[in-house]
Amino acid sequence: MHPDDAHGLTPGHAIERKEPTMTLAQIDEYLELCDEEVAARTWEAKRALGDRVTILGHHYQRDEVIQFADHRGDSLELSRRAAGARSPYIVFCGVYFMAETAAILCQPSQTVMQPVLEALCPMARLANARDIAQAWEALTGVWGDDLMPITYQNSIAEAKAAVGRRDGAVCTSSNAARLFDWGFARKGHLLFIPDEHLGTNTALAMGIPPEQIGVWDPAEPPDPTSLADCCIVVWRGYCYVHTGFTVEDVERVRAAHPDALIVVHPECPKEVVALADSYGSTTGIIRFVERAPAGATVVVGTEWHLVNRLAQEHPDKTVLPLAQRGCRTMGMTRMHHLLYILESVLAGEPRHIISVDEETAHWARLALQRMLEAS
Repeated sequence: MHPDDAHGLTPGHAIERKEPTMTLAQIDEYLELCDEEVAARTWEAKRALGDRVTILGHHYQRDEVIQFADHRGDSLELSRRAAGARSPYIVFCGVYFMAETAAILCQPSQTVMQPVLEALCPMARLANARDIAQAWEALTGVWGDDLMPITYQNSIAEAKAAVGRRDGAVCTSSNAARLFDWGFARKGHLLFIPDEHLGTNTALAMGIPPEQIGVWDPAEPPDPTSLADCCIVVWRGYCYVHTGFTVEDVERVRAAHPDALIVVHPECPKEVVALADSYGSTTGIIRFVERAPAGATVVVGTEWHLVNRLAQEHPDKTVLPLAQRGCRTMGMTRMHHLLYILESVLAGEPRHIISVDEETAHWARLALQRMLEAS
């Protein structure tokens, strides 16, 4: 038995093969179709597949894609949905690390697919196993075994595995503080990978003094002894969408809308977070908007597709973007790509399958399991 079979979490590598039922066109041919035909055929394919397929859509996806999602959510919610899905096929509309997580958590009989394989998260690729090993060796040279690694869900599978090997866990922006508490209950120091800003903002909110928050730059590693007085070291990584929000953006909005409520994502720089009325994960931002009183003006500092959707779903409020910033890789997925994947399943030729080698999946799954248990 696999070590994690007791949790029902085994790697999803197997592919259910079926006899072809249709001829599958090339992706370029799908991209030439008009939106009306694509929408009609996507609904038809979704109905034909029924409960054989589960479509997961991240909040930052285009509206044209989100309309077909069986579940939409942030990284934590979709991780849970992936772990609990019973469909033989799971289509993850998001970026690559998310589909990797689904493949790690799903059963061997399930097939995970991503509509656009090129949709990568730039931040997730800022930390790899080699660089993590280098940081670990340097910092344990200072603190011995009194160090706990935690990686953001927005990381590649090999980074999650590197953390899992070292008894660490994954976190999301929803549960970062809880996982930091989990880590500090076990060790005296944390290494947080790969988002400097989420790590810093979480530590500051927990009351950790700024002078006890160090930064590890894998491109130019610091002298580890310079970090000896720190209790947490954060990786020099960032989300280009959220680091694009500035103090000037907040000041401009305050001048134009003095009574507005401003809520931002914790991946924003600490100076922006400090000036906002509130901050929170994607789910936290959604709840903030939901709970705002009717007639309120709410300014949101996160990915534009979500802000626009919130404005549409809450017509009793004025919901505005702090600045119009979109995630280019999230935006790569269109309903044409989703149709291609669904019809590939109908044709018995599932495409864009995501798999993770068994050893990497094993260690990454342990880190993810620790997160789900702590959450």
